[in-house]
Amino acid sequence: MTAEQLKQLETRLWKTADDLRANSKLTASEYSFPVLGLIFLRQAYNRFIIAKQQIEKSLPVHPTRGVRPIEKNDFLTAKAIFLNETAQWTTIANLPDSADLGEYINEAMRNIESEYENLLGVLPKEYNLFDKDLLQRLIRVFNDESLNDVSGDVFGRIYEFFLNKFAMIGAQEGGEFFTPPSLVNTIVKIIQPNHGIVADIAVGSAGMFVQTAHFIEEEEEGADPSNKVTFYGQEKADTNTRLAKMNMAIHGLEGSILQGNTFYEDKHDLVGKCDFIMANPPFNVDGVDKSKDSVKKDPRLPFGLPKNDNGNYLWIQYFYSLLNGTGRAGFVMASSASDAGHSEKDIRQKLIETGAVDVMVSIGNKFFYTRTLPCTLWFFDREKEKDAHRANQTLMLDLRDVYRKVSSNLHDFTPEQLANIQAVVGLYRGKREVFDKTVSHYFLTINDHLSKITAQANSLADKYNKGLQTTFEKLLPKATLDQWNEAFDTDDIESITQIANAFSKTKLTYNSTSVLLTLTKDNIDQLKKGKRAYNNFLKSINAFVKEAGKEGDLRKQKEWKEQVLDQLKQMELDFIDFSHTVDQVLYFNKEAHWLVSRFPKSEYADVAGLCKVVTKEEIATNDYSLTAGRYVGVAPQIDEDFDYEERMAEIKVELQSLNEEAITLAEQIQINLNELGL
Repeated sequence: MTAEQLKQLETRLWKTADDLRANSKLTASEYSFPVLGLIFLRQAYNRFIIAKQQIEKSLPVHPTRGVRPIEKNDFLTAKAIFLNETAQWTTIANLPDSADLGEYINEAMRNIESEYENLLGVLPKEYNLFDKDLLQRLIRVFNDESLNDVSGDVFGRIYEFFLNKFAMIGAQEGGEFFTPPSLVNTIVKIIQPNHGIVADIAVGSAGMFVQTAHFIEEEEEGADPSNKVTFYGQEKADTNTRLAKMNMAIHGLEGSILQGNTFYEDKHDLVGKCDFIMANPPFNVDGVDKSKDSVKKDPRLPFGLPKNDNGNYLWIQYFYSLLNGTGRAGFVMASSASDAGHSEKDIRQKLIETGAVDVMVSIGNKFFYTRTLPCTLWFFDREKEKDAHRANQTLMLDLRDVYRKVSSNLHDFTPEQLANIQAVVGLYRGKREVFDKTVSHYFLTINDHLSKITAQANSLADKYNKGLQTTFEKLLPKATLDQWNEAFDTDDIESITQIANAFSKTKLTYNSTSVLLTLTKDNIDQLKKGKRAYNNFLKSINAFVKEAGKEGDLRKQKEWKEQVLDQLKQMELDFIDFSHTVDQVLYFNKEAHWLVSRFPKSEYADVAGLCKVVTKEEIATNDYSLTAGRYVGVAPQIDEDFDYEERMAEIKVELQSLNEEAITLAEQIQINLNELGL
């Protein structure tokens, strides 16, 4: 299943499931966990069937007893959950209408839990609270035929997509169970967790662990994350702990996730043991009881107990102290912590003096679903402490102006922006591999799409010159044909032909010694001109064909339909493909230009407004502040030909978001009025 097909499937499943919720009396929080449970059941069944087929092929055969029966342990080896018939998806989906569907699913969940200790008490069992019709319709949603043969990873992505969506509509109080994918991905790409112990002591829904698994699979084809890393998680809230365990199970991952208040206990006894720490702890937590011995004598607080009633510098010290001598940490923190004063400043000074502070990243507003404030990503590297040169350096990275506008109240990073961020950090660390790989990918992608543009432009010209024009000459009266030839703007078709000629030999090349050059402004203008020409050309033909078809009622003739209308329809479809290809070239060229224009020598350099490597002395001079914007300065205000088309696209997204909000509010108002009997 391609990424585009998966995206369409996710969107379709979510829309149907969310429409059902909107028309029920259930709140998002009442609805979310059971729906995620159904995705789990569906995935478990698919994995069970695939594993069963593989197991049957390899079962030993005894001379007299025949083939050995399948056992539960066979499924453990195949990384699948054994399901007896009552807990299998097809059994549930085909239950008679007379069955108590809610209680049946509850029992199926209990049945699975009884077989697997790590799932005991984890799975949702509140299906009897659902209206029977709603539950039946939900079963039909996830009984979609397109889900029959998909892999476990596809279900994992669907589960993540639903988690994301539920977080956006406030499925859990405060949204604390879910860290936006952009921030998780940024952390993972910078610390690169690929071995040893990986821990998250504010684990939420285990998104950090899932993304770590994706990272390992992407970095090393065929690698099994379970053989590379061991996951340890801790979470205060019971619901979040259950979400995390179910998320791990649906992704086929194993790990120890325990419930406990991290302020008072280290459930896994991890001090000095972790290779990687990742977390998004709750910000600015008040009310920690610092009079407890477990807090006053906590070995996880090597720099002392902060005096103010705020948990931020407890978390920061936890992350540092749990790392081993070569460990890395990446975590989300309130921006205010980077400049906090008094006892927190003293702790920050001690931390900076260790040399472990590796990278500080400022993130702009609107990256969270439940709050709009900016945040900061902190990164530690304990191995850096041992190298005097590296220990004296910290990368300040200000990304407040780097984002994609998803809606009027939500921003994120594109995959390309994430790759650029990872490339910059790699250059700072003296490693060019990611930079080289990223630029090469951009150039290859641009070249591939330029080749497509050449083929598509030539195809359009041929379809007109050898197709429509010939048909017009054959079917139209001379007067009507002369009218068309007089009105036809030859510049349009010539612009498209020029694109084919111009880009047939254009290739971007990159190697370690070349000067990096992306497409020129003239190239870009030519692409945009060709796109407009194609669009104008089709509009002209459409208007003409509509009017000309009335001549002798050509519309009724089979030849007119097959040779004109059908050809025109195909040309319109071709325009969609051509337009997408042009957009892809412009997009990847823009991302390539962003990266190579800032680092033209393929090596790290300070860039005003973006990044700066600072020393301990500079940090001390700035009152031990770790706020990136304080160091990187302001980027030159250069008008690089303001892209009105892109801005209009952003405005369109904003308008769509506002319209969706208006519809949601109207529906809620109507529900409220109905409940009041009005």
